Amino acid sequence: MPNCWSIDPLITPYVDGELPAADRQTVEQHMRGCTPCRARIATEQAVRDLVGASRSELTGAGAPPGLRARCTAKGGPPARTPLSRLWRARLTPLALAATLAIVVGSAFLYPLAGSSTRVMAAELTVDHMKCFLLNAAVRTDSTEAAVKGALLTGFDWQAQLPERPEQAGLELVGERTCLYGKGRVAHVMYRHEGRPVSVFMLPDDVRRDEVVNIFGHRAAIWSVGNRTFVLIAREPAEDVERMASFVQASLR
Repeated sequence: MPNCWSIDPLITPYVDGELPAADRQTVEQHMRGCTPCRARIATEQAVRDLVGASRSELTGAGAPPGLRARCTAKGGPPARTPLSRLWRARLTPLALAATLAIVVGSAFLYPLAGSSTRVMAAELTVDHMKCFLLNAAVRTDSTEAAVKGALLTGFDWQAQLPERPEQAGLELVGERTCLYGKGRVAHVMYRHEGRPVSVFMLPDDVRRDEVVNIFGHRAAIWSVGNRTFVLIAREPAEDVERMASFVQASLR
């Protein structure tokens, strides 16, 4: 019987209808006995429905070219999750999916006519909230070795994570791969005194240093070589700047 870790990378292509029949059967067999993975699938379906419903706004002239292309490529009416499947899930997974749908929906209402850096910060802030919600159901591997291995495999990046993060009040949570308007980004998840903190790495992307306030969060942005880093937290400005400086000293 496959476990949640082997199912995790199949969920998004399952929702998008892109899995071969054998893999689709594997996912369906697993989720029949796994409430967290059923919640994850319902959540991803809710996100897809929102993208489909907002396609005309997202593919308009104000959206970034990469985001317009991704939304246009979806095509066709959004698929709907059968209500019978949702009602069989327990209350907590339903609350998770509903909360995520609200978060993502608010992101897509964001006025895309803003600067590209601000739009990027908005997308990553949504991913920050989404991934921590999902991590409550399907936990990531929190070991430093596992996170470094995932970053090397997924991005050919020999990441130098901060040594002794506890000195800055940080605890490593894990790693996920996320999507934004220009492609795939690495997402390293921490907690700062129990509160979520994300560090994103955008490959082949260079931006000026700045701090963006978005959706009640602060996003500290800096670049090293051909990589852009974004630290996101719902913390006071001085704490975000202190954490960003601590992380910058290590990450390359």
